[in-house]
Amino acid sequence: MEELEHQFSKIAAILGDKSRAIILCNLLDGRAYTATELAASANISLQSASNHLKKLVSVNILSVEKQGRHRYFKFANEEVAWVIESMASLISIDKDYKKIKAPKLSDFTYARTCYDHLAGSLGVKITMSLLDNEIIKISGKDYIVTKSGKEWFDEIGVDIHAIQHKKRSFAHQCLDWSERKHHIAGALGASLLEIMVKKDWLRKKPNSREVIITSIGRIELKNRLNLEV
Repeated sequence: MEELEHQFSKIAAILGDKSRAIILCNLLDGRAYTATELAASANISLQSASNHLKKLVSVNILSVEKQGRHRYFKFANEEVAWVIESMASLISIDKDYKKIKAPKLSDFTYARTCYDHLAGSLGVKITMSLLDNEIIKISGKDYIVTKSGKEWFDEIGVDIHAIQHKKRSFAHQCLDWSERKHHIAGALGASLLEIMVKKDWLRKKPNSREVIITSIGRIELKNRLNLEV
């Protein structure tokens, strides 16, 4: 028990640093970055960023990959990214810890990426519509695809059988920090976002986690899920 408490306090202390928090927030777009890029994002020196990154790698929050002359940092796995995104749900709690203030609706809270899947108001609405149309259903903290759901996903180009065999979570609930409701994470969430971007239902803003829904996307979501967005 003492060892567990020690490890927990160690990780909590590492996450509590402002510069490291900024670095982790920037990595939530799912891409890998160099120490130089992350230093610029946090407005700190390269030496300082390197020290922060070393600590984050030491506790398996980040991993590092060398390619040519550069070393690229990213989340060690999707579960870590999920935890970091979920921590943002504490942002809007006021000082008395009684009343929750909903974040003001903006382009960012409406539709954004959360690591490699869709989040924000749009992500939650799509998830709720998939549930309402019995395309997916809840099983504990996970989502499972129904028989009719497999046909639905197949129609839009998502191969359920293939992604079920990936070495990662298939589909789990991810608490959306701005909506305080769940959206789909895991291989299914990633594949759904990928196909919607490929079909031009959604477009990613350059150098941003924000996502734009196109006129095609609005029509498709209305026709396929009876969803008005």
